[in-house]
Amino acid sequence: TLVVADLHIGWEVTLTNQGVHVPSQTPKLLKRLLQLIDRYKPNTLVMLGDVKHTVATAQLEEWRDVPAFFEKLKRKIADIRVVPGNHDGNLAPLLPPDIEITPPTGITIQGVGLFHGHTWPAPKLLESRVLVMGHVHPVIAFRDPLGFRIIKQVWIKAKLNPSTLAEQILKKSAQQTGEKLKMKAKKLVIMPPFNDFLGGRPINEKPLEKKSEKIVGPILRSRSVDLENAEIYMLDGTYLGKIGEWRLRSGFRSSN
Repeated sequence: TLVVADLHIGWEVTLTNQGVHVPSQTPKLLKRLLQLIDRYKPNTLVMLGDVKHTVATAQLEEWRDVPAFFEKLKRKIADIRVVPGNHDGNLAPLLPPDIEITPPTGITIQGVGLFHGHTWPAPKLLESRVLVMGHVHPVIAFRDPLGFRIIKQVWIKAKLNPSTLAEQILKKSAQQTGEKLKMKAKKLVIMPPFNDFLGGRPINEKPLEKKSEKIVGPILRSRSVDLENAEIYMLDGTYLGKIGEWRLRSGFRSSN
């Protein structure tokens, strides 16, 4: 299974409306994705939310680009699933009929719980040992020897408190069930956006959990994720240390 998050097809239109003209990045996204499919030959492709950029509707460019994007993907891989994100309103009419749109609360594949992150995951996902989300667009900010600020996309791997998380999820979902969950989730992985032209939220500046819930999603504000000791990795796998260490360098301290 190949998982990618946050393509934001059509984001260039927002810049165009602001007077900044950027060529469509959709062909580049498609090329990279097809190369990954050719390289790893997955049986399933999961889009982990925010396939398109506009939130509630679809721009003309998205009506043009999104259907063509998926038609070309279908020639390479038959099983494509979309876990909707907060930008995927009115996405269904843009997709070919055989593309599966899952519940926004996520799915489990091969023992891994997958959800976008803008809403609570389904309680059933807690039976997975690892949860994977997007949504946050994590980056790290630092300065080069000349003092220029540089932003780099990163992966985040954090420990979970499954009991605290389960309590929060069951409370928010108002789920009444006699079936006892086998809570196994002990790790959360936050993916960087597949669209590398997007900006992000520096995790070593204002703490993620201090930002609004709309930005980071409920799970990072639930106090069930140990962000201070979360590990940071560059896109090539280089380990950069823990979030708490980088926050101290930036002048922030945890309130926990």
